[in-house]
Amino acid sequence: MQAIFIMVKCELGKAYDVAAEIVDKIEQVSEVYSISGQYDLLVKCYLSRDQDVGHFVTGVVQQVPHIKDTQTIITFNAFT
Repeated sequence: MQAIFIMVKCELGKAYDVAAEIVDKIEQVSEVYSISGQYDLLVKCYLSRDQDVGHFVTGVVQQVPHIKDTQTIITFNAFT
């Protein structure tokens, strides 16, 4: 499994609605955090190694209503 993080910018007043929709409807989502700054949410996802990150982000996550923008962080190694 590959972990990716997606920072999500929402329409004004819609962050909680977007977070609920992401948690309820996207099975690859592990956690969603509200954050401060340029983006409203930080979404942690686990994808299979053969799943296309670009298609997942544009075809699944960005299709959630009230999302204005995303920035994806692709991870390589986890250190513990």
